[in-house]
Amino acid sequence: MIIVLRPHTSRDLIEEVISEVAKLGYEPAPIHGATQTIVAAIGDESTHQNLESLTALPQVERVLRVQKRFKLASRESQPADSVVDVDGVKIGGGHFAMMAGPCSVESEEQLLTTARAVKAAGAKILRGGAYKPRTSPYEFQGLGKEGLRLLDLARRETGLKIITEVLSERDVEHVAATADILQIGARNAQNFQLLIECAKSGKAVLLKRGMSERIEEWLLAAEYLLAHGNPKVILCERGIRTFETYTRNTLDLAAVAIAKKESHLPVVVDPSQGCGRSDLVTELCKGAVALGADGLLVEVHPNPAEAMSDGQQQVDFHAFRGLMEGIQPFLHATGRTL
Repeated sequence: MIIVLRPHTSRDLIEEVISEVAKLGYEPAPIHGATQTIVAAIGDESTHQNLESLTALPQVERVLRVQKRFKLASRESQPADSVVDVDGVKIGGGHFAMMAGPCSVESEEQLLTTARAVKAAGAKILRGGAYKPRTSPYEFQGLGKEGLRLLDLARRETGLKIITEVLSERDVEHVAATADILQIGARNAQNFQLLIECAKSGKAVLLKRGMSERIEEWLLAAEYLLAHGNPKVILCERGIRTFETYTRNTLDLAAVAIAKKESHLPVVVDPSQGCGRSDLVTELCKGAVALGADGLLVEVHPNPAEAMSDGQQQVDFHAFRGLMEGIQPFLHATGRTL
């Protein structure tokens, strides 16, 4: 770490900072300029106390990190791309995965019809919410355990892997009994106890970015999963809340490029949540694939107008087939196939 002192700090106050740095286990290396001094603190930041507390000293202007706070998720710890293998379906490291299905599991007919359609179009993973976090307590909250039963039925009939959201640490065990991938939604992106319990399950975990979460916070949330022994972590950009009203959220494709640069973890994109408009989903998918996203999470419904949740952002079967055809040139250009 680097401690920047205020201009014209006296020799005694500089020595005080040097002494504090040494007490905290670092080797201090002062560099004196014409008007300002900095102190380089040499040592592994992962095994030493954080020096940001030194800003409490009046002569300290700021403290700068050298190492990433998200140590296990960073490319400093692993330069090569991670590949998450979900029972034969690979995500990351050049392997692209399409995850598609309804926002909510509503009925056996709705789910099985959708599962067959998305599989026929090329999807390998079926998405579907059994438990739904809704803004209003009066909106459809999902079928719960019955929804999980239907997801298991769809897997047995189609062979698709299952991704579904878990809302609480008390639900992790029974959701993990059905799900191949546990989804942590935007509202729970920094629910650290839930992150820890999902990590302990041993299942792959897809971590959505919180709606107001900075990229570093998103990667630090992933760090919780990695630090608790689960390397099967997938990042998901799903849009952030901004002042824009044309879309439900603002899909931050720059975050995809940054996450791919800073972290070795696979990054997928949810354009359905990302914009909240079915008419924009295909174009956003193309952009995500062109940027190097490792997969897509797309909401598909047999009749979006009758959907029990978020019908305005779900595409029908015809549109999904067109979407799958539309992304093929972008997959080819980036050296990947479905």
